[in-house]
Amino acid sequence: MYCANCGTPRTQGLSYCNRCGADLREHVEPTTNTAAISAFLTAITLLGIGGLAVMLAGALLLRKGANLSQELICIFMLFTFLIVSITEIMLVKNLSKLSGPTERKKFPAPQPMPELRLPQATPLSEPVGSVTEDTTRTLEYARREHS
Repeated sequence: MYCANCGTPRTQGLSYCNRCGADLREHVEPTTNTAAISAFLTAITLLGIGGLAVMLAGALLLRKGANLSQELICIFMLFTFLIVSITEIMLVKNLSKLSGPTERKKFPAPQPMPELRLPQATPLSEPVGSVTEDTTRTLEYARREHS
């Protein structure tokens, strides 16, 4: 058997590829939740019909009961339509997330690490130079300078 992602031979019983880390387990397609989908469809339908009923009944009541002008009634209908439309769009978006295909996140194959080259070791006979070799002064030098 070979890894489907990188093509290297795989060891029997492993869940992940040793080279690229890809998932080697058998994938079972998740079943869709039909109860949740039908609940979303029912909510979308009822909200659409209820929103239109509120918009039309509210316009009639505002015109006959409150004697408002047509401009105010049009503004009421516009805002009611916008609220219902935005709510419908959000429900449809959530429904599409619920019923849409679930894509597995693909990670790119890792790139091979560059080889690190260590500095060549110096033979033991050569002393290693000190950083402070030419920068330190001793008390003896200080006494000579003053006299």
